[in-house]
Amino acid sequence: MYISQISAYIPENVVSNQYFEQINGLTEDWIVERTGIRERRKLSENENTNTLAIKAVEKLVEQRAFCPDLIVGGTYTPYDTIHTLAHSVQNYLNISDIPVLSISTACSSFLNAMEVVEGYFASNKATNALVVLADHNTFFSNDEDKVAGHLWGDGAVAMLVSKEKPIHKAMRVLGIRTGGAGNIGKAKEGVFLRTYGEGFKMPFGKDVFLNACQYMAKATKDLLSLHQYDIDEVDFFVPHQANLRITKNVAETLGLPFEKVLSNIEYLGNTGCAGSAIALCEHFERFENQNMIAVTVFGGGYSYGSMLLRVEI
Repeated sequence: MYISQISAYIPENVVSNQYFEQINGLTEDWIVERTGIRERRKLSENENTNTLAIKAVEKLVEQRAFCPDLIVGGTYTPYDTIHTLAHSVQNYLNISDIPVLSISTACSSFLNAMEVVEGYFASNKATNALVVLADHNTFFSNDEDKVAGHLWGDGAVAMLVSKEKPIHKAMRVLGIRTGGAGNIGKAKEGVFLRTYGEGFKMPFGKDVFLNACQYMAKATKDLLSLHQYDIDEVDFFVPHQANLRITKNVAETLGLPFEKVLSNIEYLGNTGCAGSAIALCEHFERFENQNMIAVTVFGGGYSYGSMLLRVEI
């Protein structure tokens, strides 16, 4: 299958590190040293996860007309758990009688959504899917939280995924490998979002950090080995955009030079399950024929995964 079109929406409102210094005393140097983040984007008060997703789809519509026979949404910050992100997109497109579902596996939702599409294609229940990823992190986070309040940004991505190769430039999915490590370490409480309780919290950030580094590298190595590729064959590496120190650690573990790494956390913050897909969108024009791209993710609850892409023109 192929990612045949991709678009992203980033809110206009910029929140700098200076804002957090004013409200909780965390300095620019302190935040950058520990996270790599210099600024992040925030939705306006009259927007929500569903409107965020629709704006990414609007950008996709501007590129080329399409009519999906499957819609899969991914988010862990839903505006409505009944009329979900995916159903909101269906309403916007005014398409009837197709499968529509939303999933949540924290920041791994991107790759699990792609696996859902893969399954529909394999069972001949769909041929052209719309995958929409959006997280409205700033709505649930507490800016005064000195542990994690400064990490989060908002963003969304929309992708058309086709079973057959399109006539234009696309990214072929060579393989996807996902897993769950919810039974280890502090997976139950390392990072959580309880909408009717404490909200967004990360009480065990060190455990999250260590496991993210381990599982993102492991998933990438395992997938490359499964498909008999060497790390040297990877032209671009797109990790989950959670922390620049995690990114550097995983790249070093894999033996990848940092110039192959695509990162946007410096100016977007942690945009959740949309982050790595946003990076793919940002750099799509620079990808050349036969470039191999490795994507790896890790989420709260300790979900993880990796995907290999090959650019075909």
